[in-house]
Amino acid sequence: MVDYYATNPGPIEDIVLYDQDKHVSSAVWEGQERGALRCHEHTSKLDQWMLTEKQVELVKMAGFGYLRMIPAISLDNPLISALVERWRRETNTFHFTVGEMTVTLEDVAYLLGLPVDGEAVIGVTYTSCEAVCIKLLGKAPDSGYTSGGMVKLSWLKETFSQCLEDASMEDIARCTRAYLLYLVGSTIFSTTTGNKVPVMYLPLFENFDEAGKYAWGAAALSFLYRALGNASLRSQSTISGCLTLLQCWSYYHLNVGRPKLNHDPIHECFPFVLRWKGKQSSPTSNRDVAFYRKSLDSMKPSDVDWCPYSNISHTVIPEHILRSLILGRSKTMLICYDKAERHLPDRCLRQFGMHQTVPEEVQKWERKSRGVDGGVDLSTKMESELNEWSNRHLYIVEAEEDVEESEYMQWYMRITRKLVGRPVPISSEFQRMNAALREIAHIADTISTHGLDDQQLQSVTRIRYITYECLRDQIASTVVVASNSQSEVGKKVRGKERVRRKGMGKRKRKEEVEQYYAAGIPMQHRIPATTFDVDPSHLYHIGNEMDNPHLCITVSEDDHGRISHVAHSVDDIDFCEDAKEVDESHFHHLVGEQDDHLSSEVAEDKPHASMDIVVPQVSHETREDVAQQNDYGVLV
Repeated sequence: MVDYYATNPGPIEDIVLYDQDKHVSSAVWEGQERGALRCHEHTSKLDQWMLTEKQVELVKMAGFGYLRMIPAISLDNPLISALVERWRRETNTFHFTVGEMTVTLEDVAYLLGLPVDGEAVIGVTYTSCEAVCIKLLGKAPDSGYTSGGMVKLSWLKETFSQCLEDASMEDIARCTRAYLLYLVGSTIFSTTTGNKVPVMYLPLFENFDEAGKYAWGAAALSFLYRALGNASLRSQSTISGCLTLLQCWSYYHLNVGRPKLNHDPIHECFPFVLRWKGKQSSPTSNRDVAFYRKSLDSMKPSDVDWCPYSNISHTVIPEHILRSLILGRSKTMLICYDKAERHLPDRCLRQFGMHQTVPEEVQKWERKSRGVDGGVDLSTKMESELNEWSNRHLYIVEAEEDVEESEYMQWYMRITRKLVGRPVPISSEFQRMNAALREIAHIADTISTHGLDDQQLQSVTRIRYITYECLRDQIASTVVVASNSQSEVGKKVRGKERVRRKGMGKRKRKEEVEQYYAAGIPMQHRIPATTFDVDPSHLYHIGNEMDNPHLCITVSEDDHGRISHVAHSVDDIDFCEDAKEVDESHFHHLVGEQDDHLSSEVAEDKPHASMDIVVPQVSHETREDVAQQNDYGVLV
């Protein structure tokens, strides 16, 4: 019995993953590779800020004492890209072969040391930098350093990274606010702009003691969820947010791309991201997105560590962090200004040492960007989301007794996208489909019509017509897919996988057809590009091996300048090469010279001539009968 899930990637039922058509996994399944995402995180120059002891105290007071300790960690773009292919914005979870998993508030607390409990990170939006920068930083950037309500990170570093030891408290405060804006803009709130940060966060640092009351960890997770959701759409090529958090979460939970440590992890440091600082010994230079995709598609339960922090000593964890860990199991709304995202730990209970049950249905919610106008206080626009966050301690997921996880897995396999990459290459599937269609066409062509009534004859004719129509559609699709595959070969280079740039991957249709013919047709059967010029949508390509040696295609012109495909028997040795075996015979394209009439039509860019399919006559015994019912032209 054939495993249905092995051939259908899912979802079988779209009751959960209702946006599958928009998801990047659909594009990958169709053969449309986008390469590795551009990952925007700007931590490489954080160590160039020279903070005084007083500044460090203020940074700790604001809640970022541990985040500032995290060094720049080299990002594995292909790994992150493969994880994004598994992320689903409908549930804010990864859909792996073993079930759903996600980055929770507990992970943020353990890995980054940010406060996950407190007031929601929300405030007023800005479309200009000048007023707020003068008020809180003492100076405003030139217009070349701003873009609407965003300021370049380089201006902050160049202007405020060197604070004098004997500076006034006001100057110390200004330099520290600039540092905090740079810190969040290069890590937890990094944007796809590449080097800018919104100044709307700046007022939250006006009072450092008040700043320490915000749930910065919850805001960071909301921002990451939104970034993952956006990047999972098939049209996207970049990702932002705290990618160090995402990558280290994967290192702890999944045995996929996990580097080998060069140091003893027994003596852990807090936050736990520090385990992966420095260089690791496991090379990733030859691992591209396809490598990680295949690893995730074949991932087994033994490759997952559901509770990776359980064996780590909690003595190094600050008390206020330990008290807030329970919020990892809170079903609530995470907020970062206009970004409100659902936190759904009930879908990932095994990450808390519980048995997984079938989770509750997720209510569809529309993600809106509410910060388009300057001077808007978003707290008045997001009352329902803020109420949900304020009740976060009331909705803690609890374990259920006598749970049978097999029931969950049966449900999960119906609603999930099990596979991202194809087990069989799409080119092979096209070849198999074309071979089957050609076999059907051969049977319909050679069947004897003696003794058949009119209805049966009509059925045979209909089968032949449908088969040739399907062959034409399959061939047209093959041209496009083959062209996409050809362009993707250049991306798979040793070393870091090249990141797709704007404008790359675009090919003219004529170039696609030429590349496909160059790749798929033996040298002796290639048609010179200057010999024949027709609309590419009318091209038939039958250059693969076939089971039927009786047919070959001749492309010629009739008296009216129309192009016809005429099938000859294999005895027409002037047109077909000898077939040593049935499986080694080929269709061949034989092209006549263009006449002046067709050339003038092409030159004047007139509509191309129509194309007739003339169905082959095969058997001498049945030639007359078959011709009587089946010899017809199909105008395309």
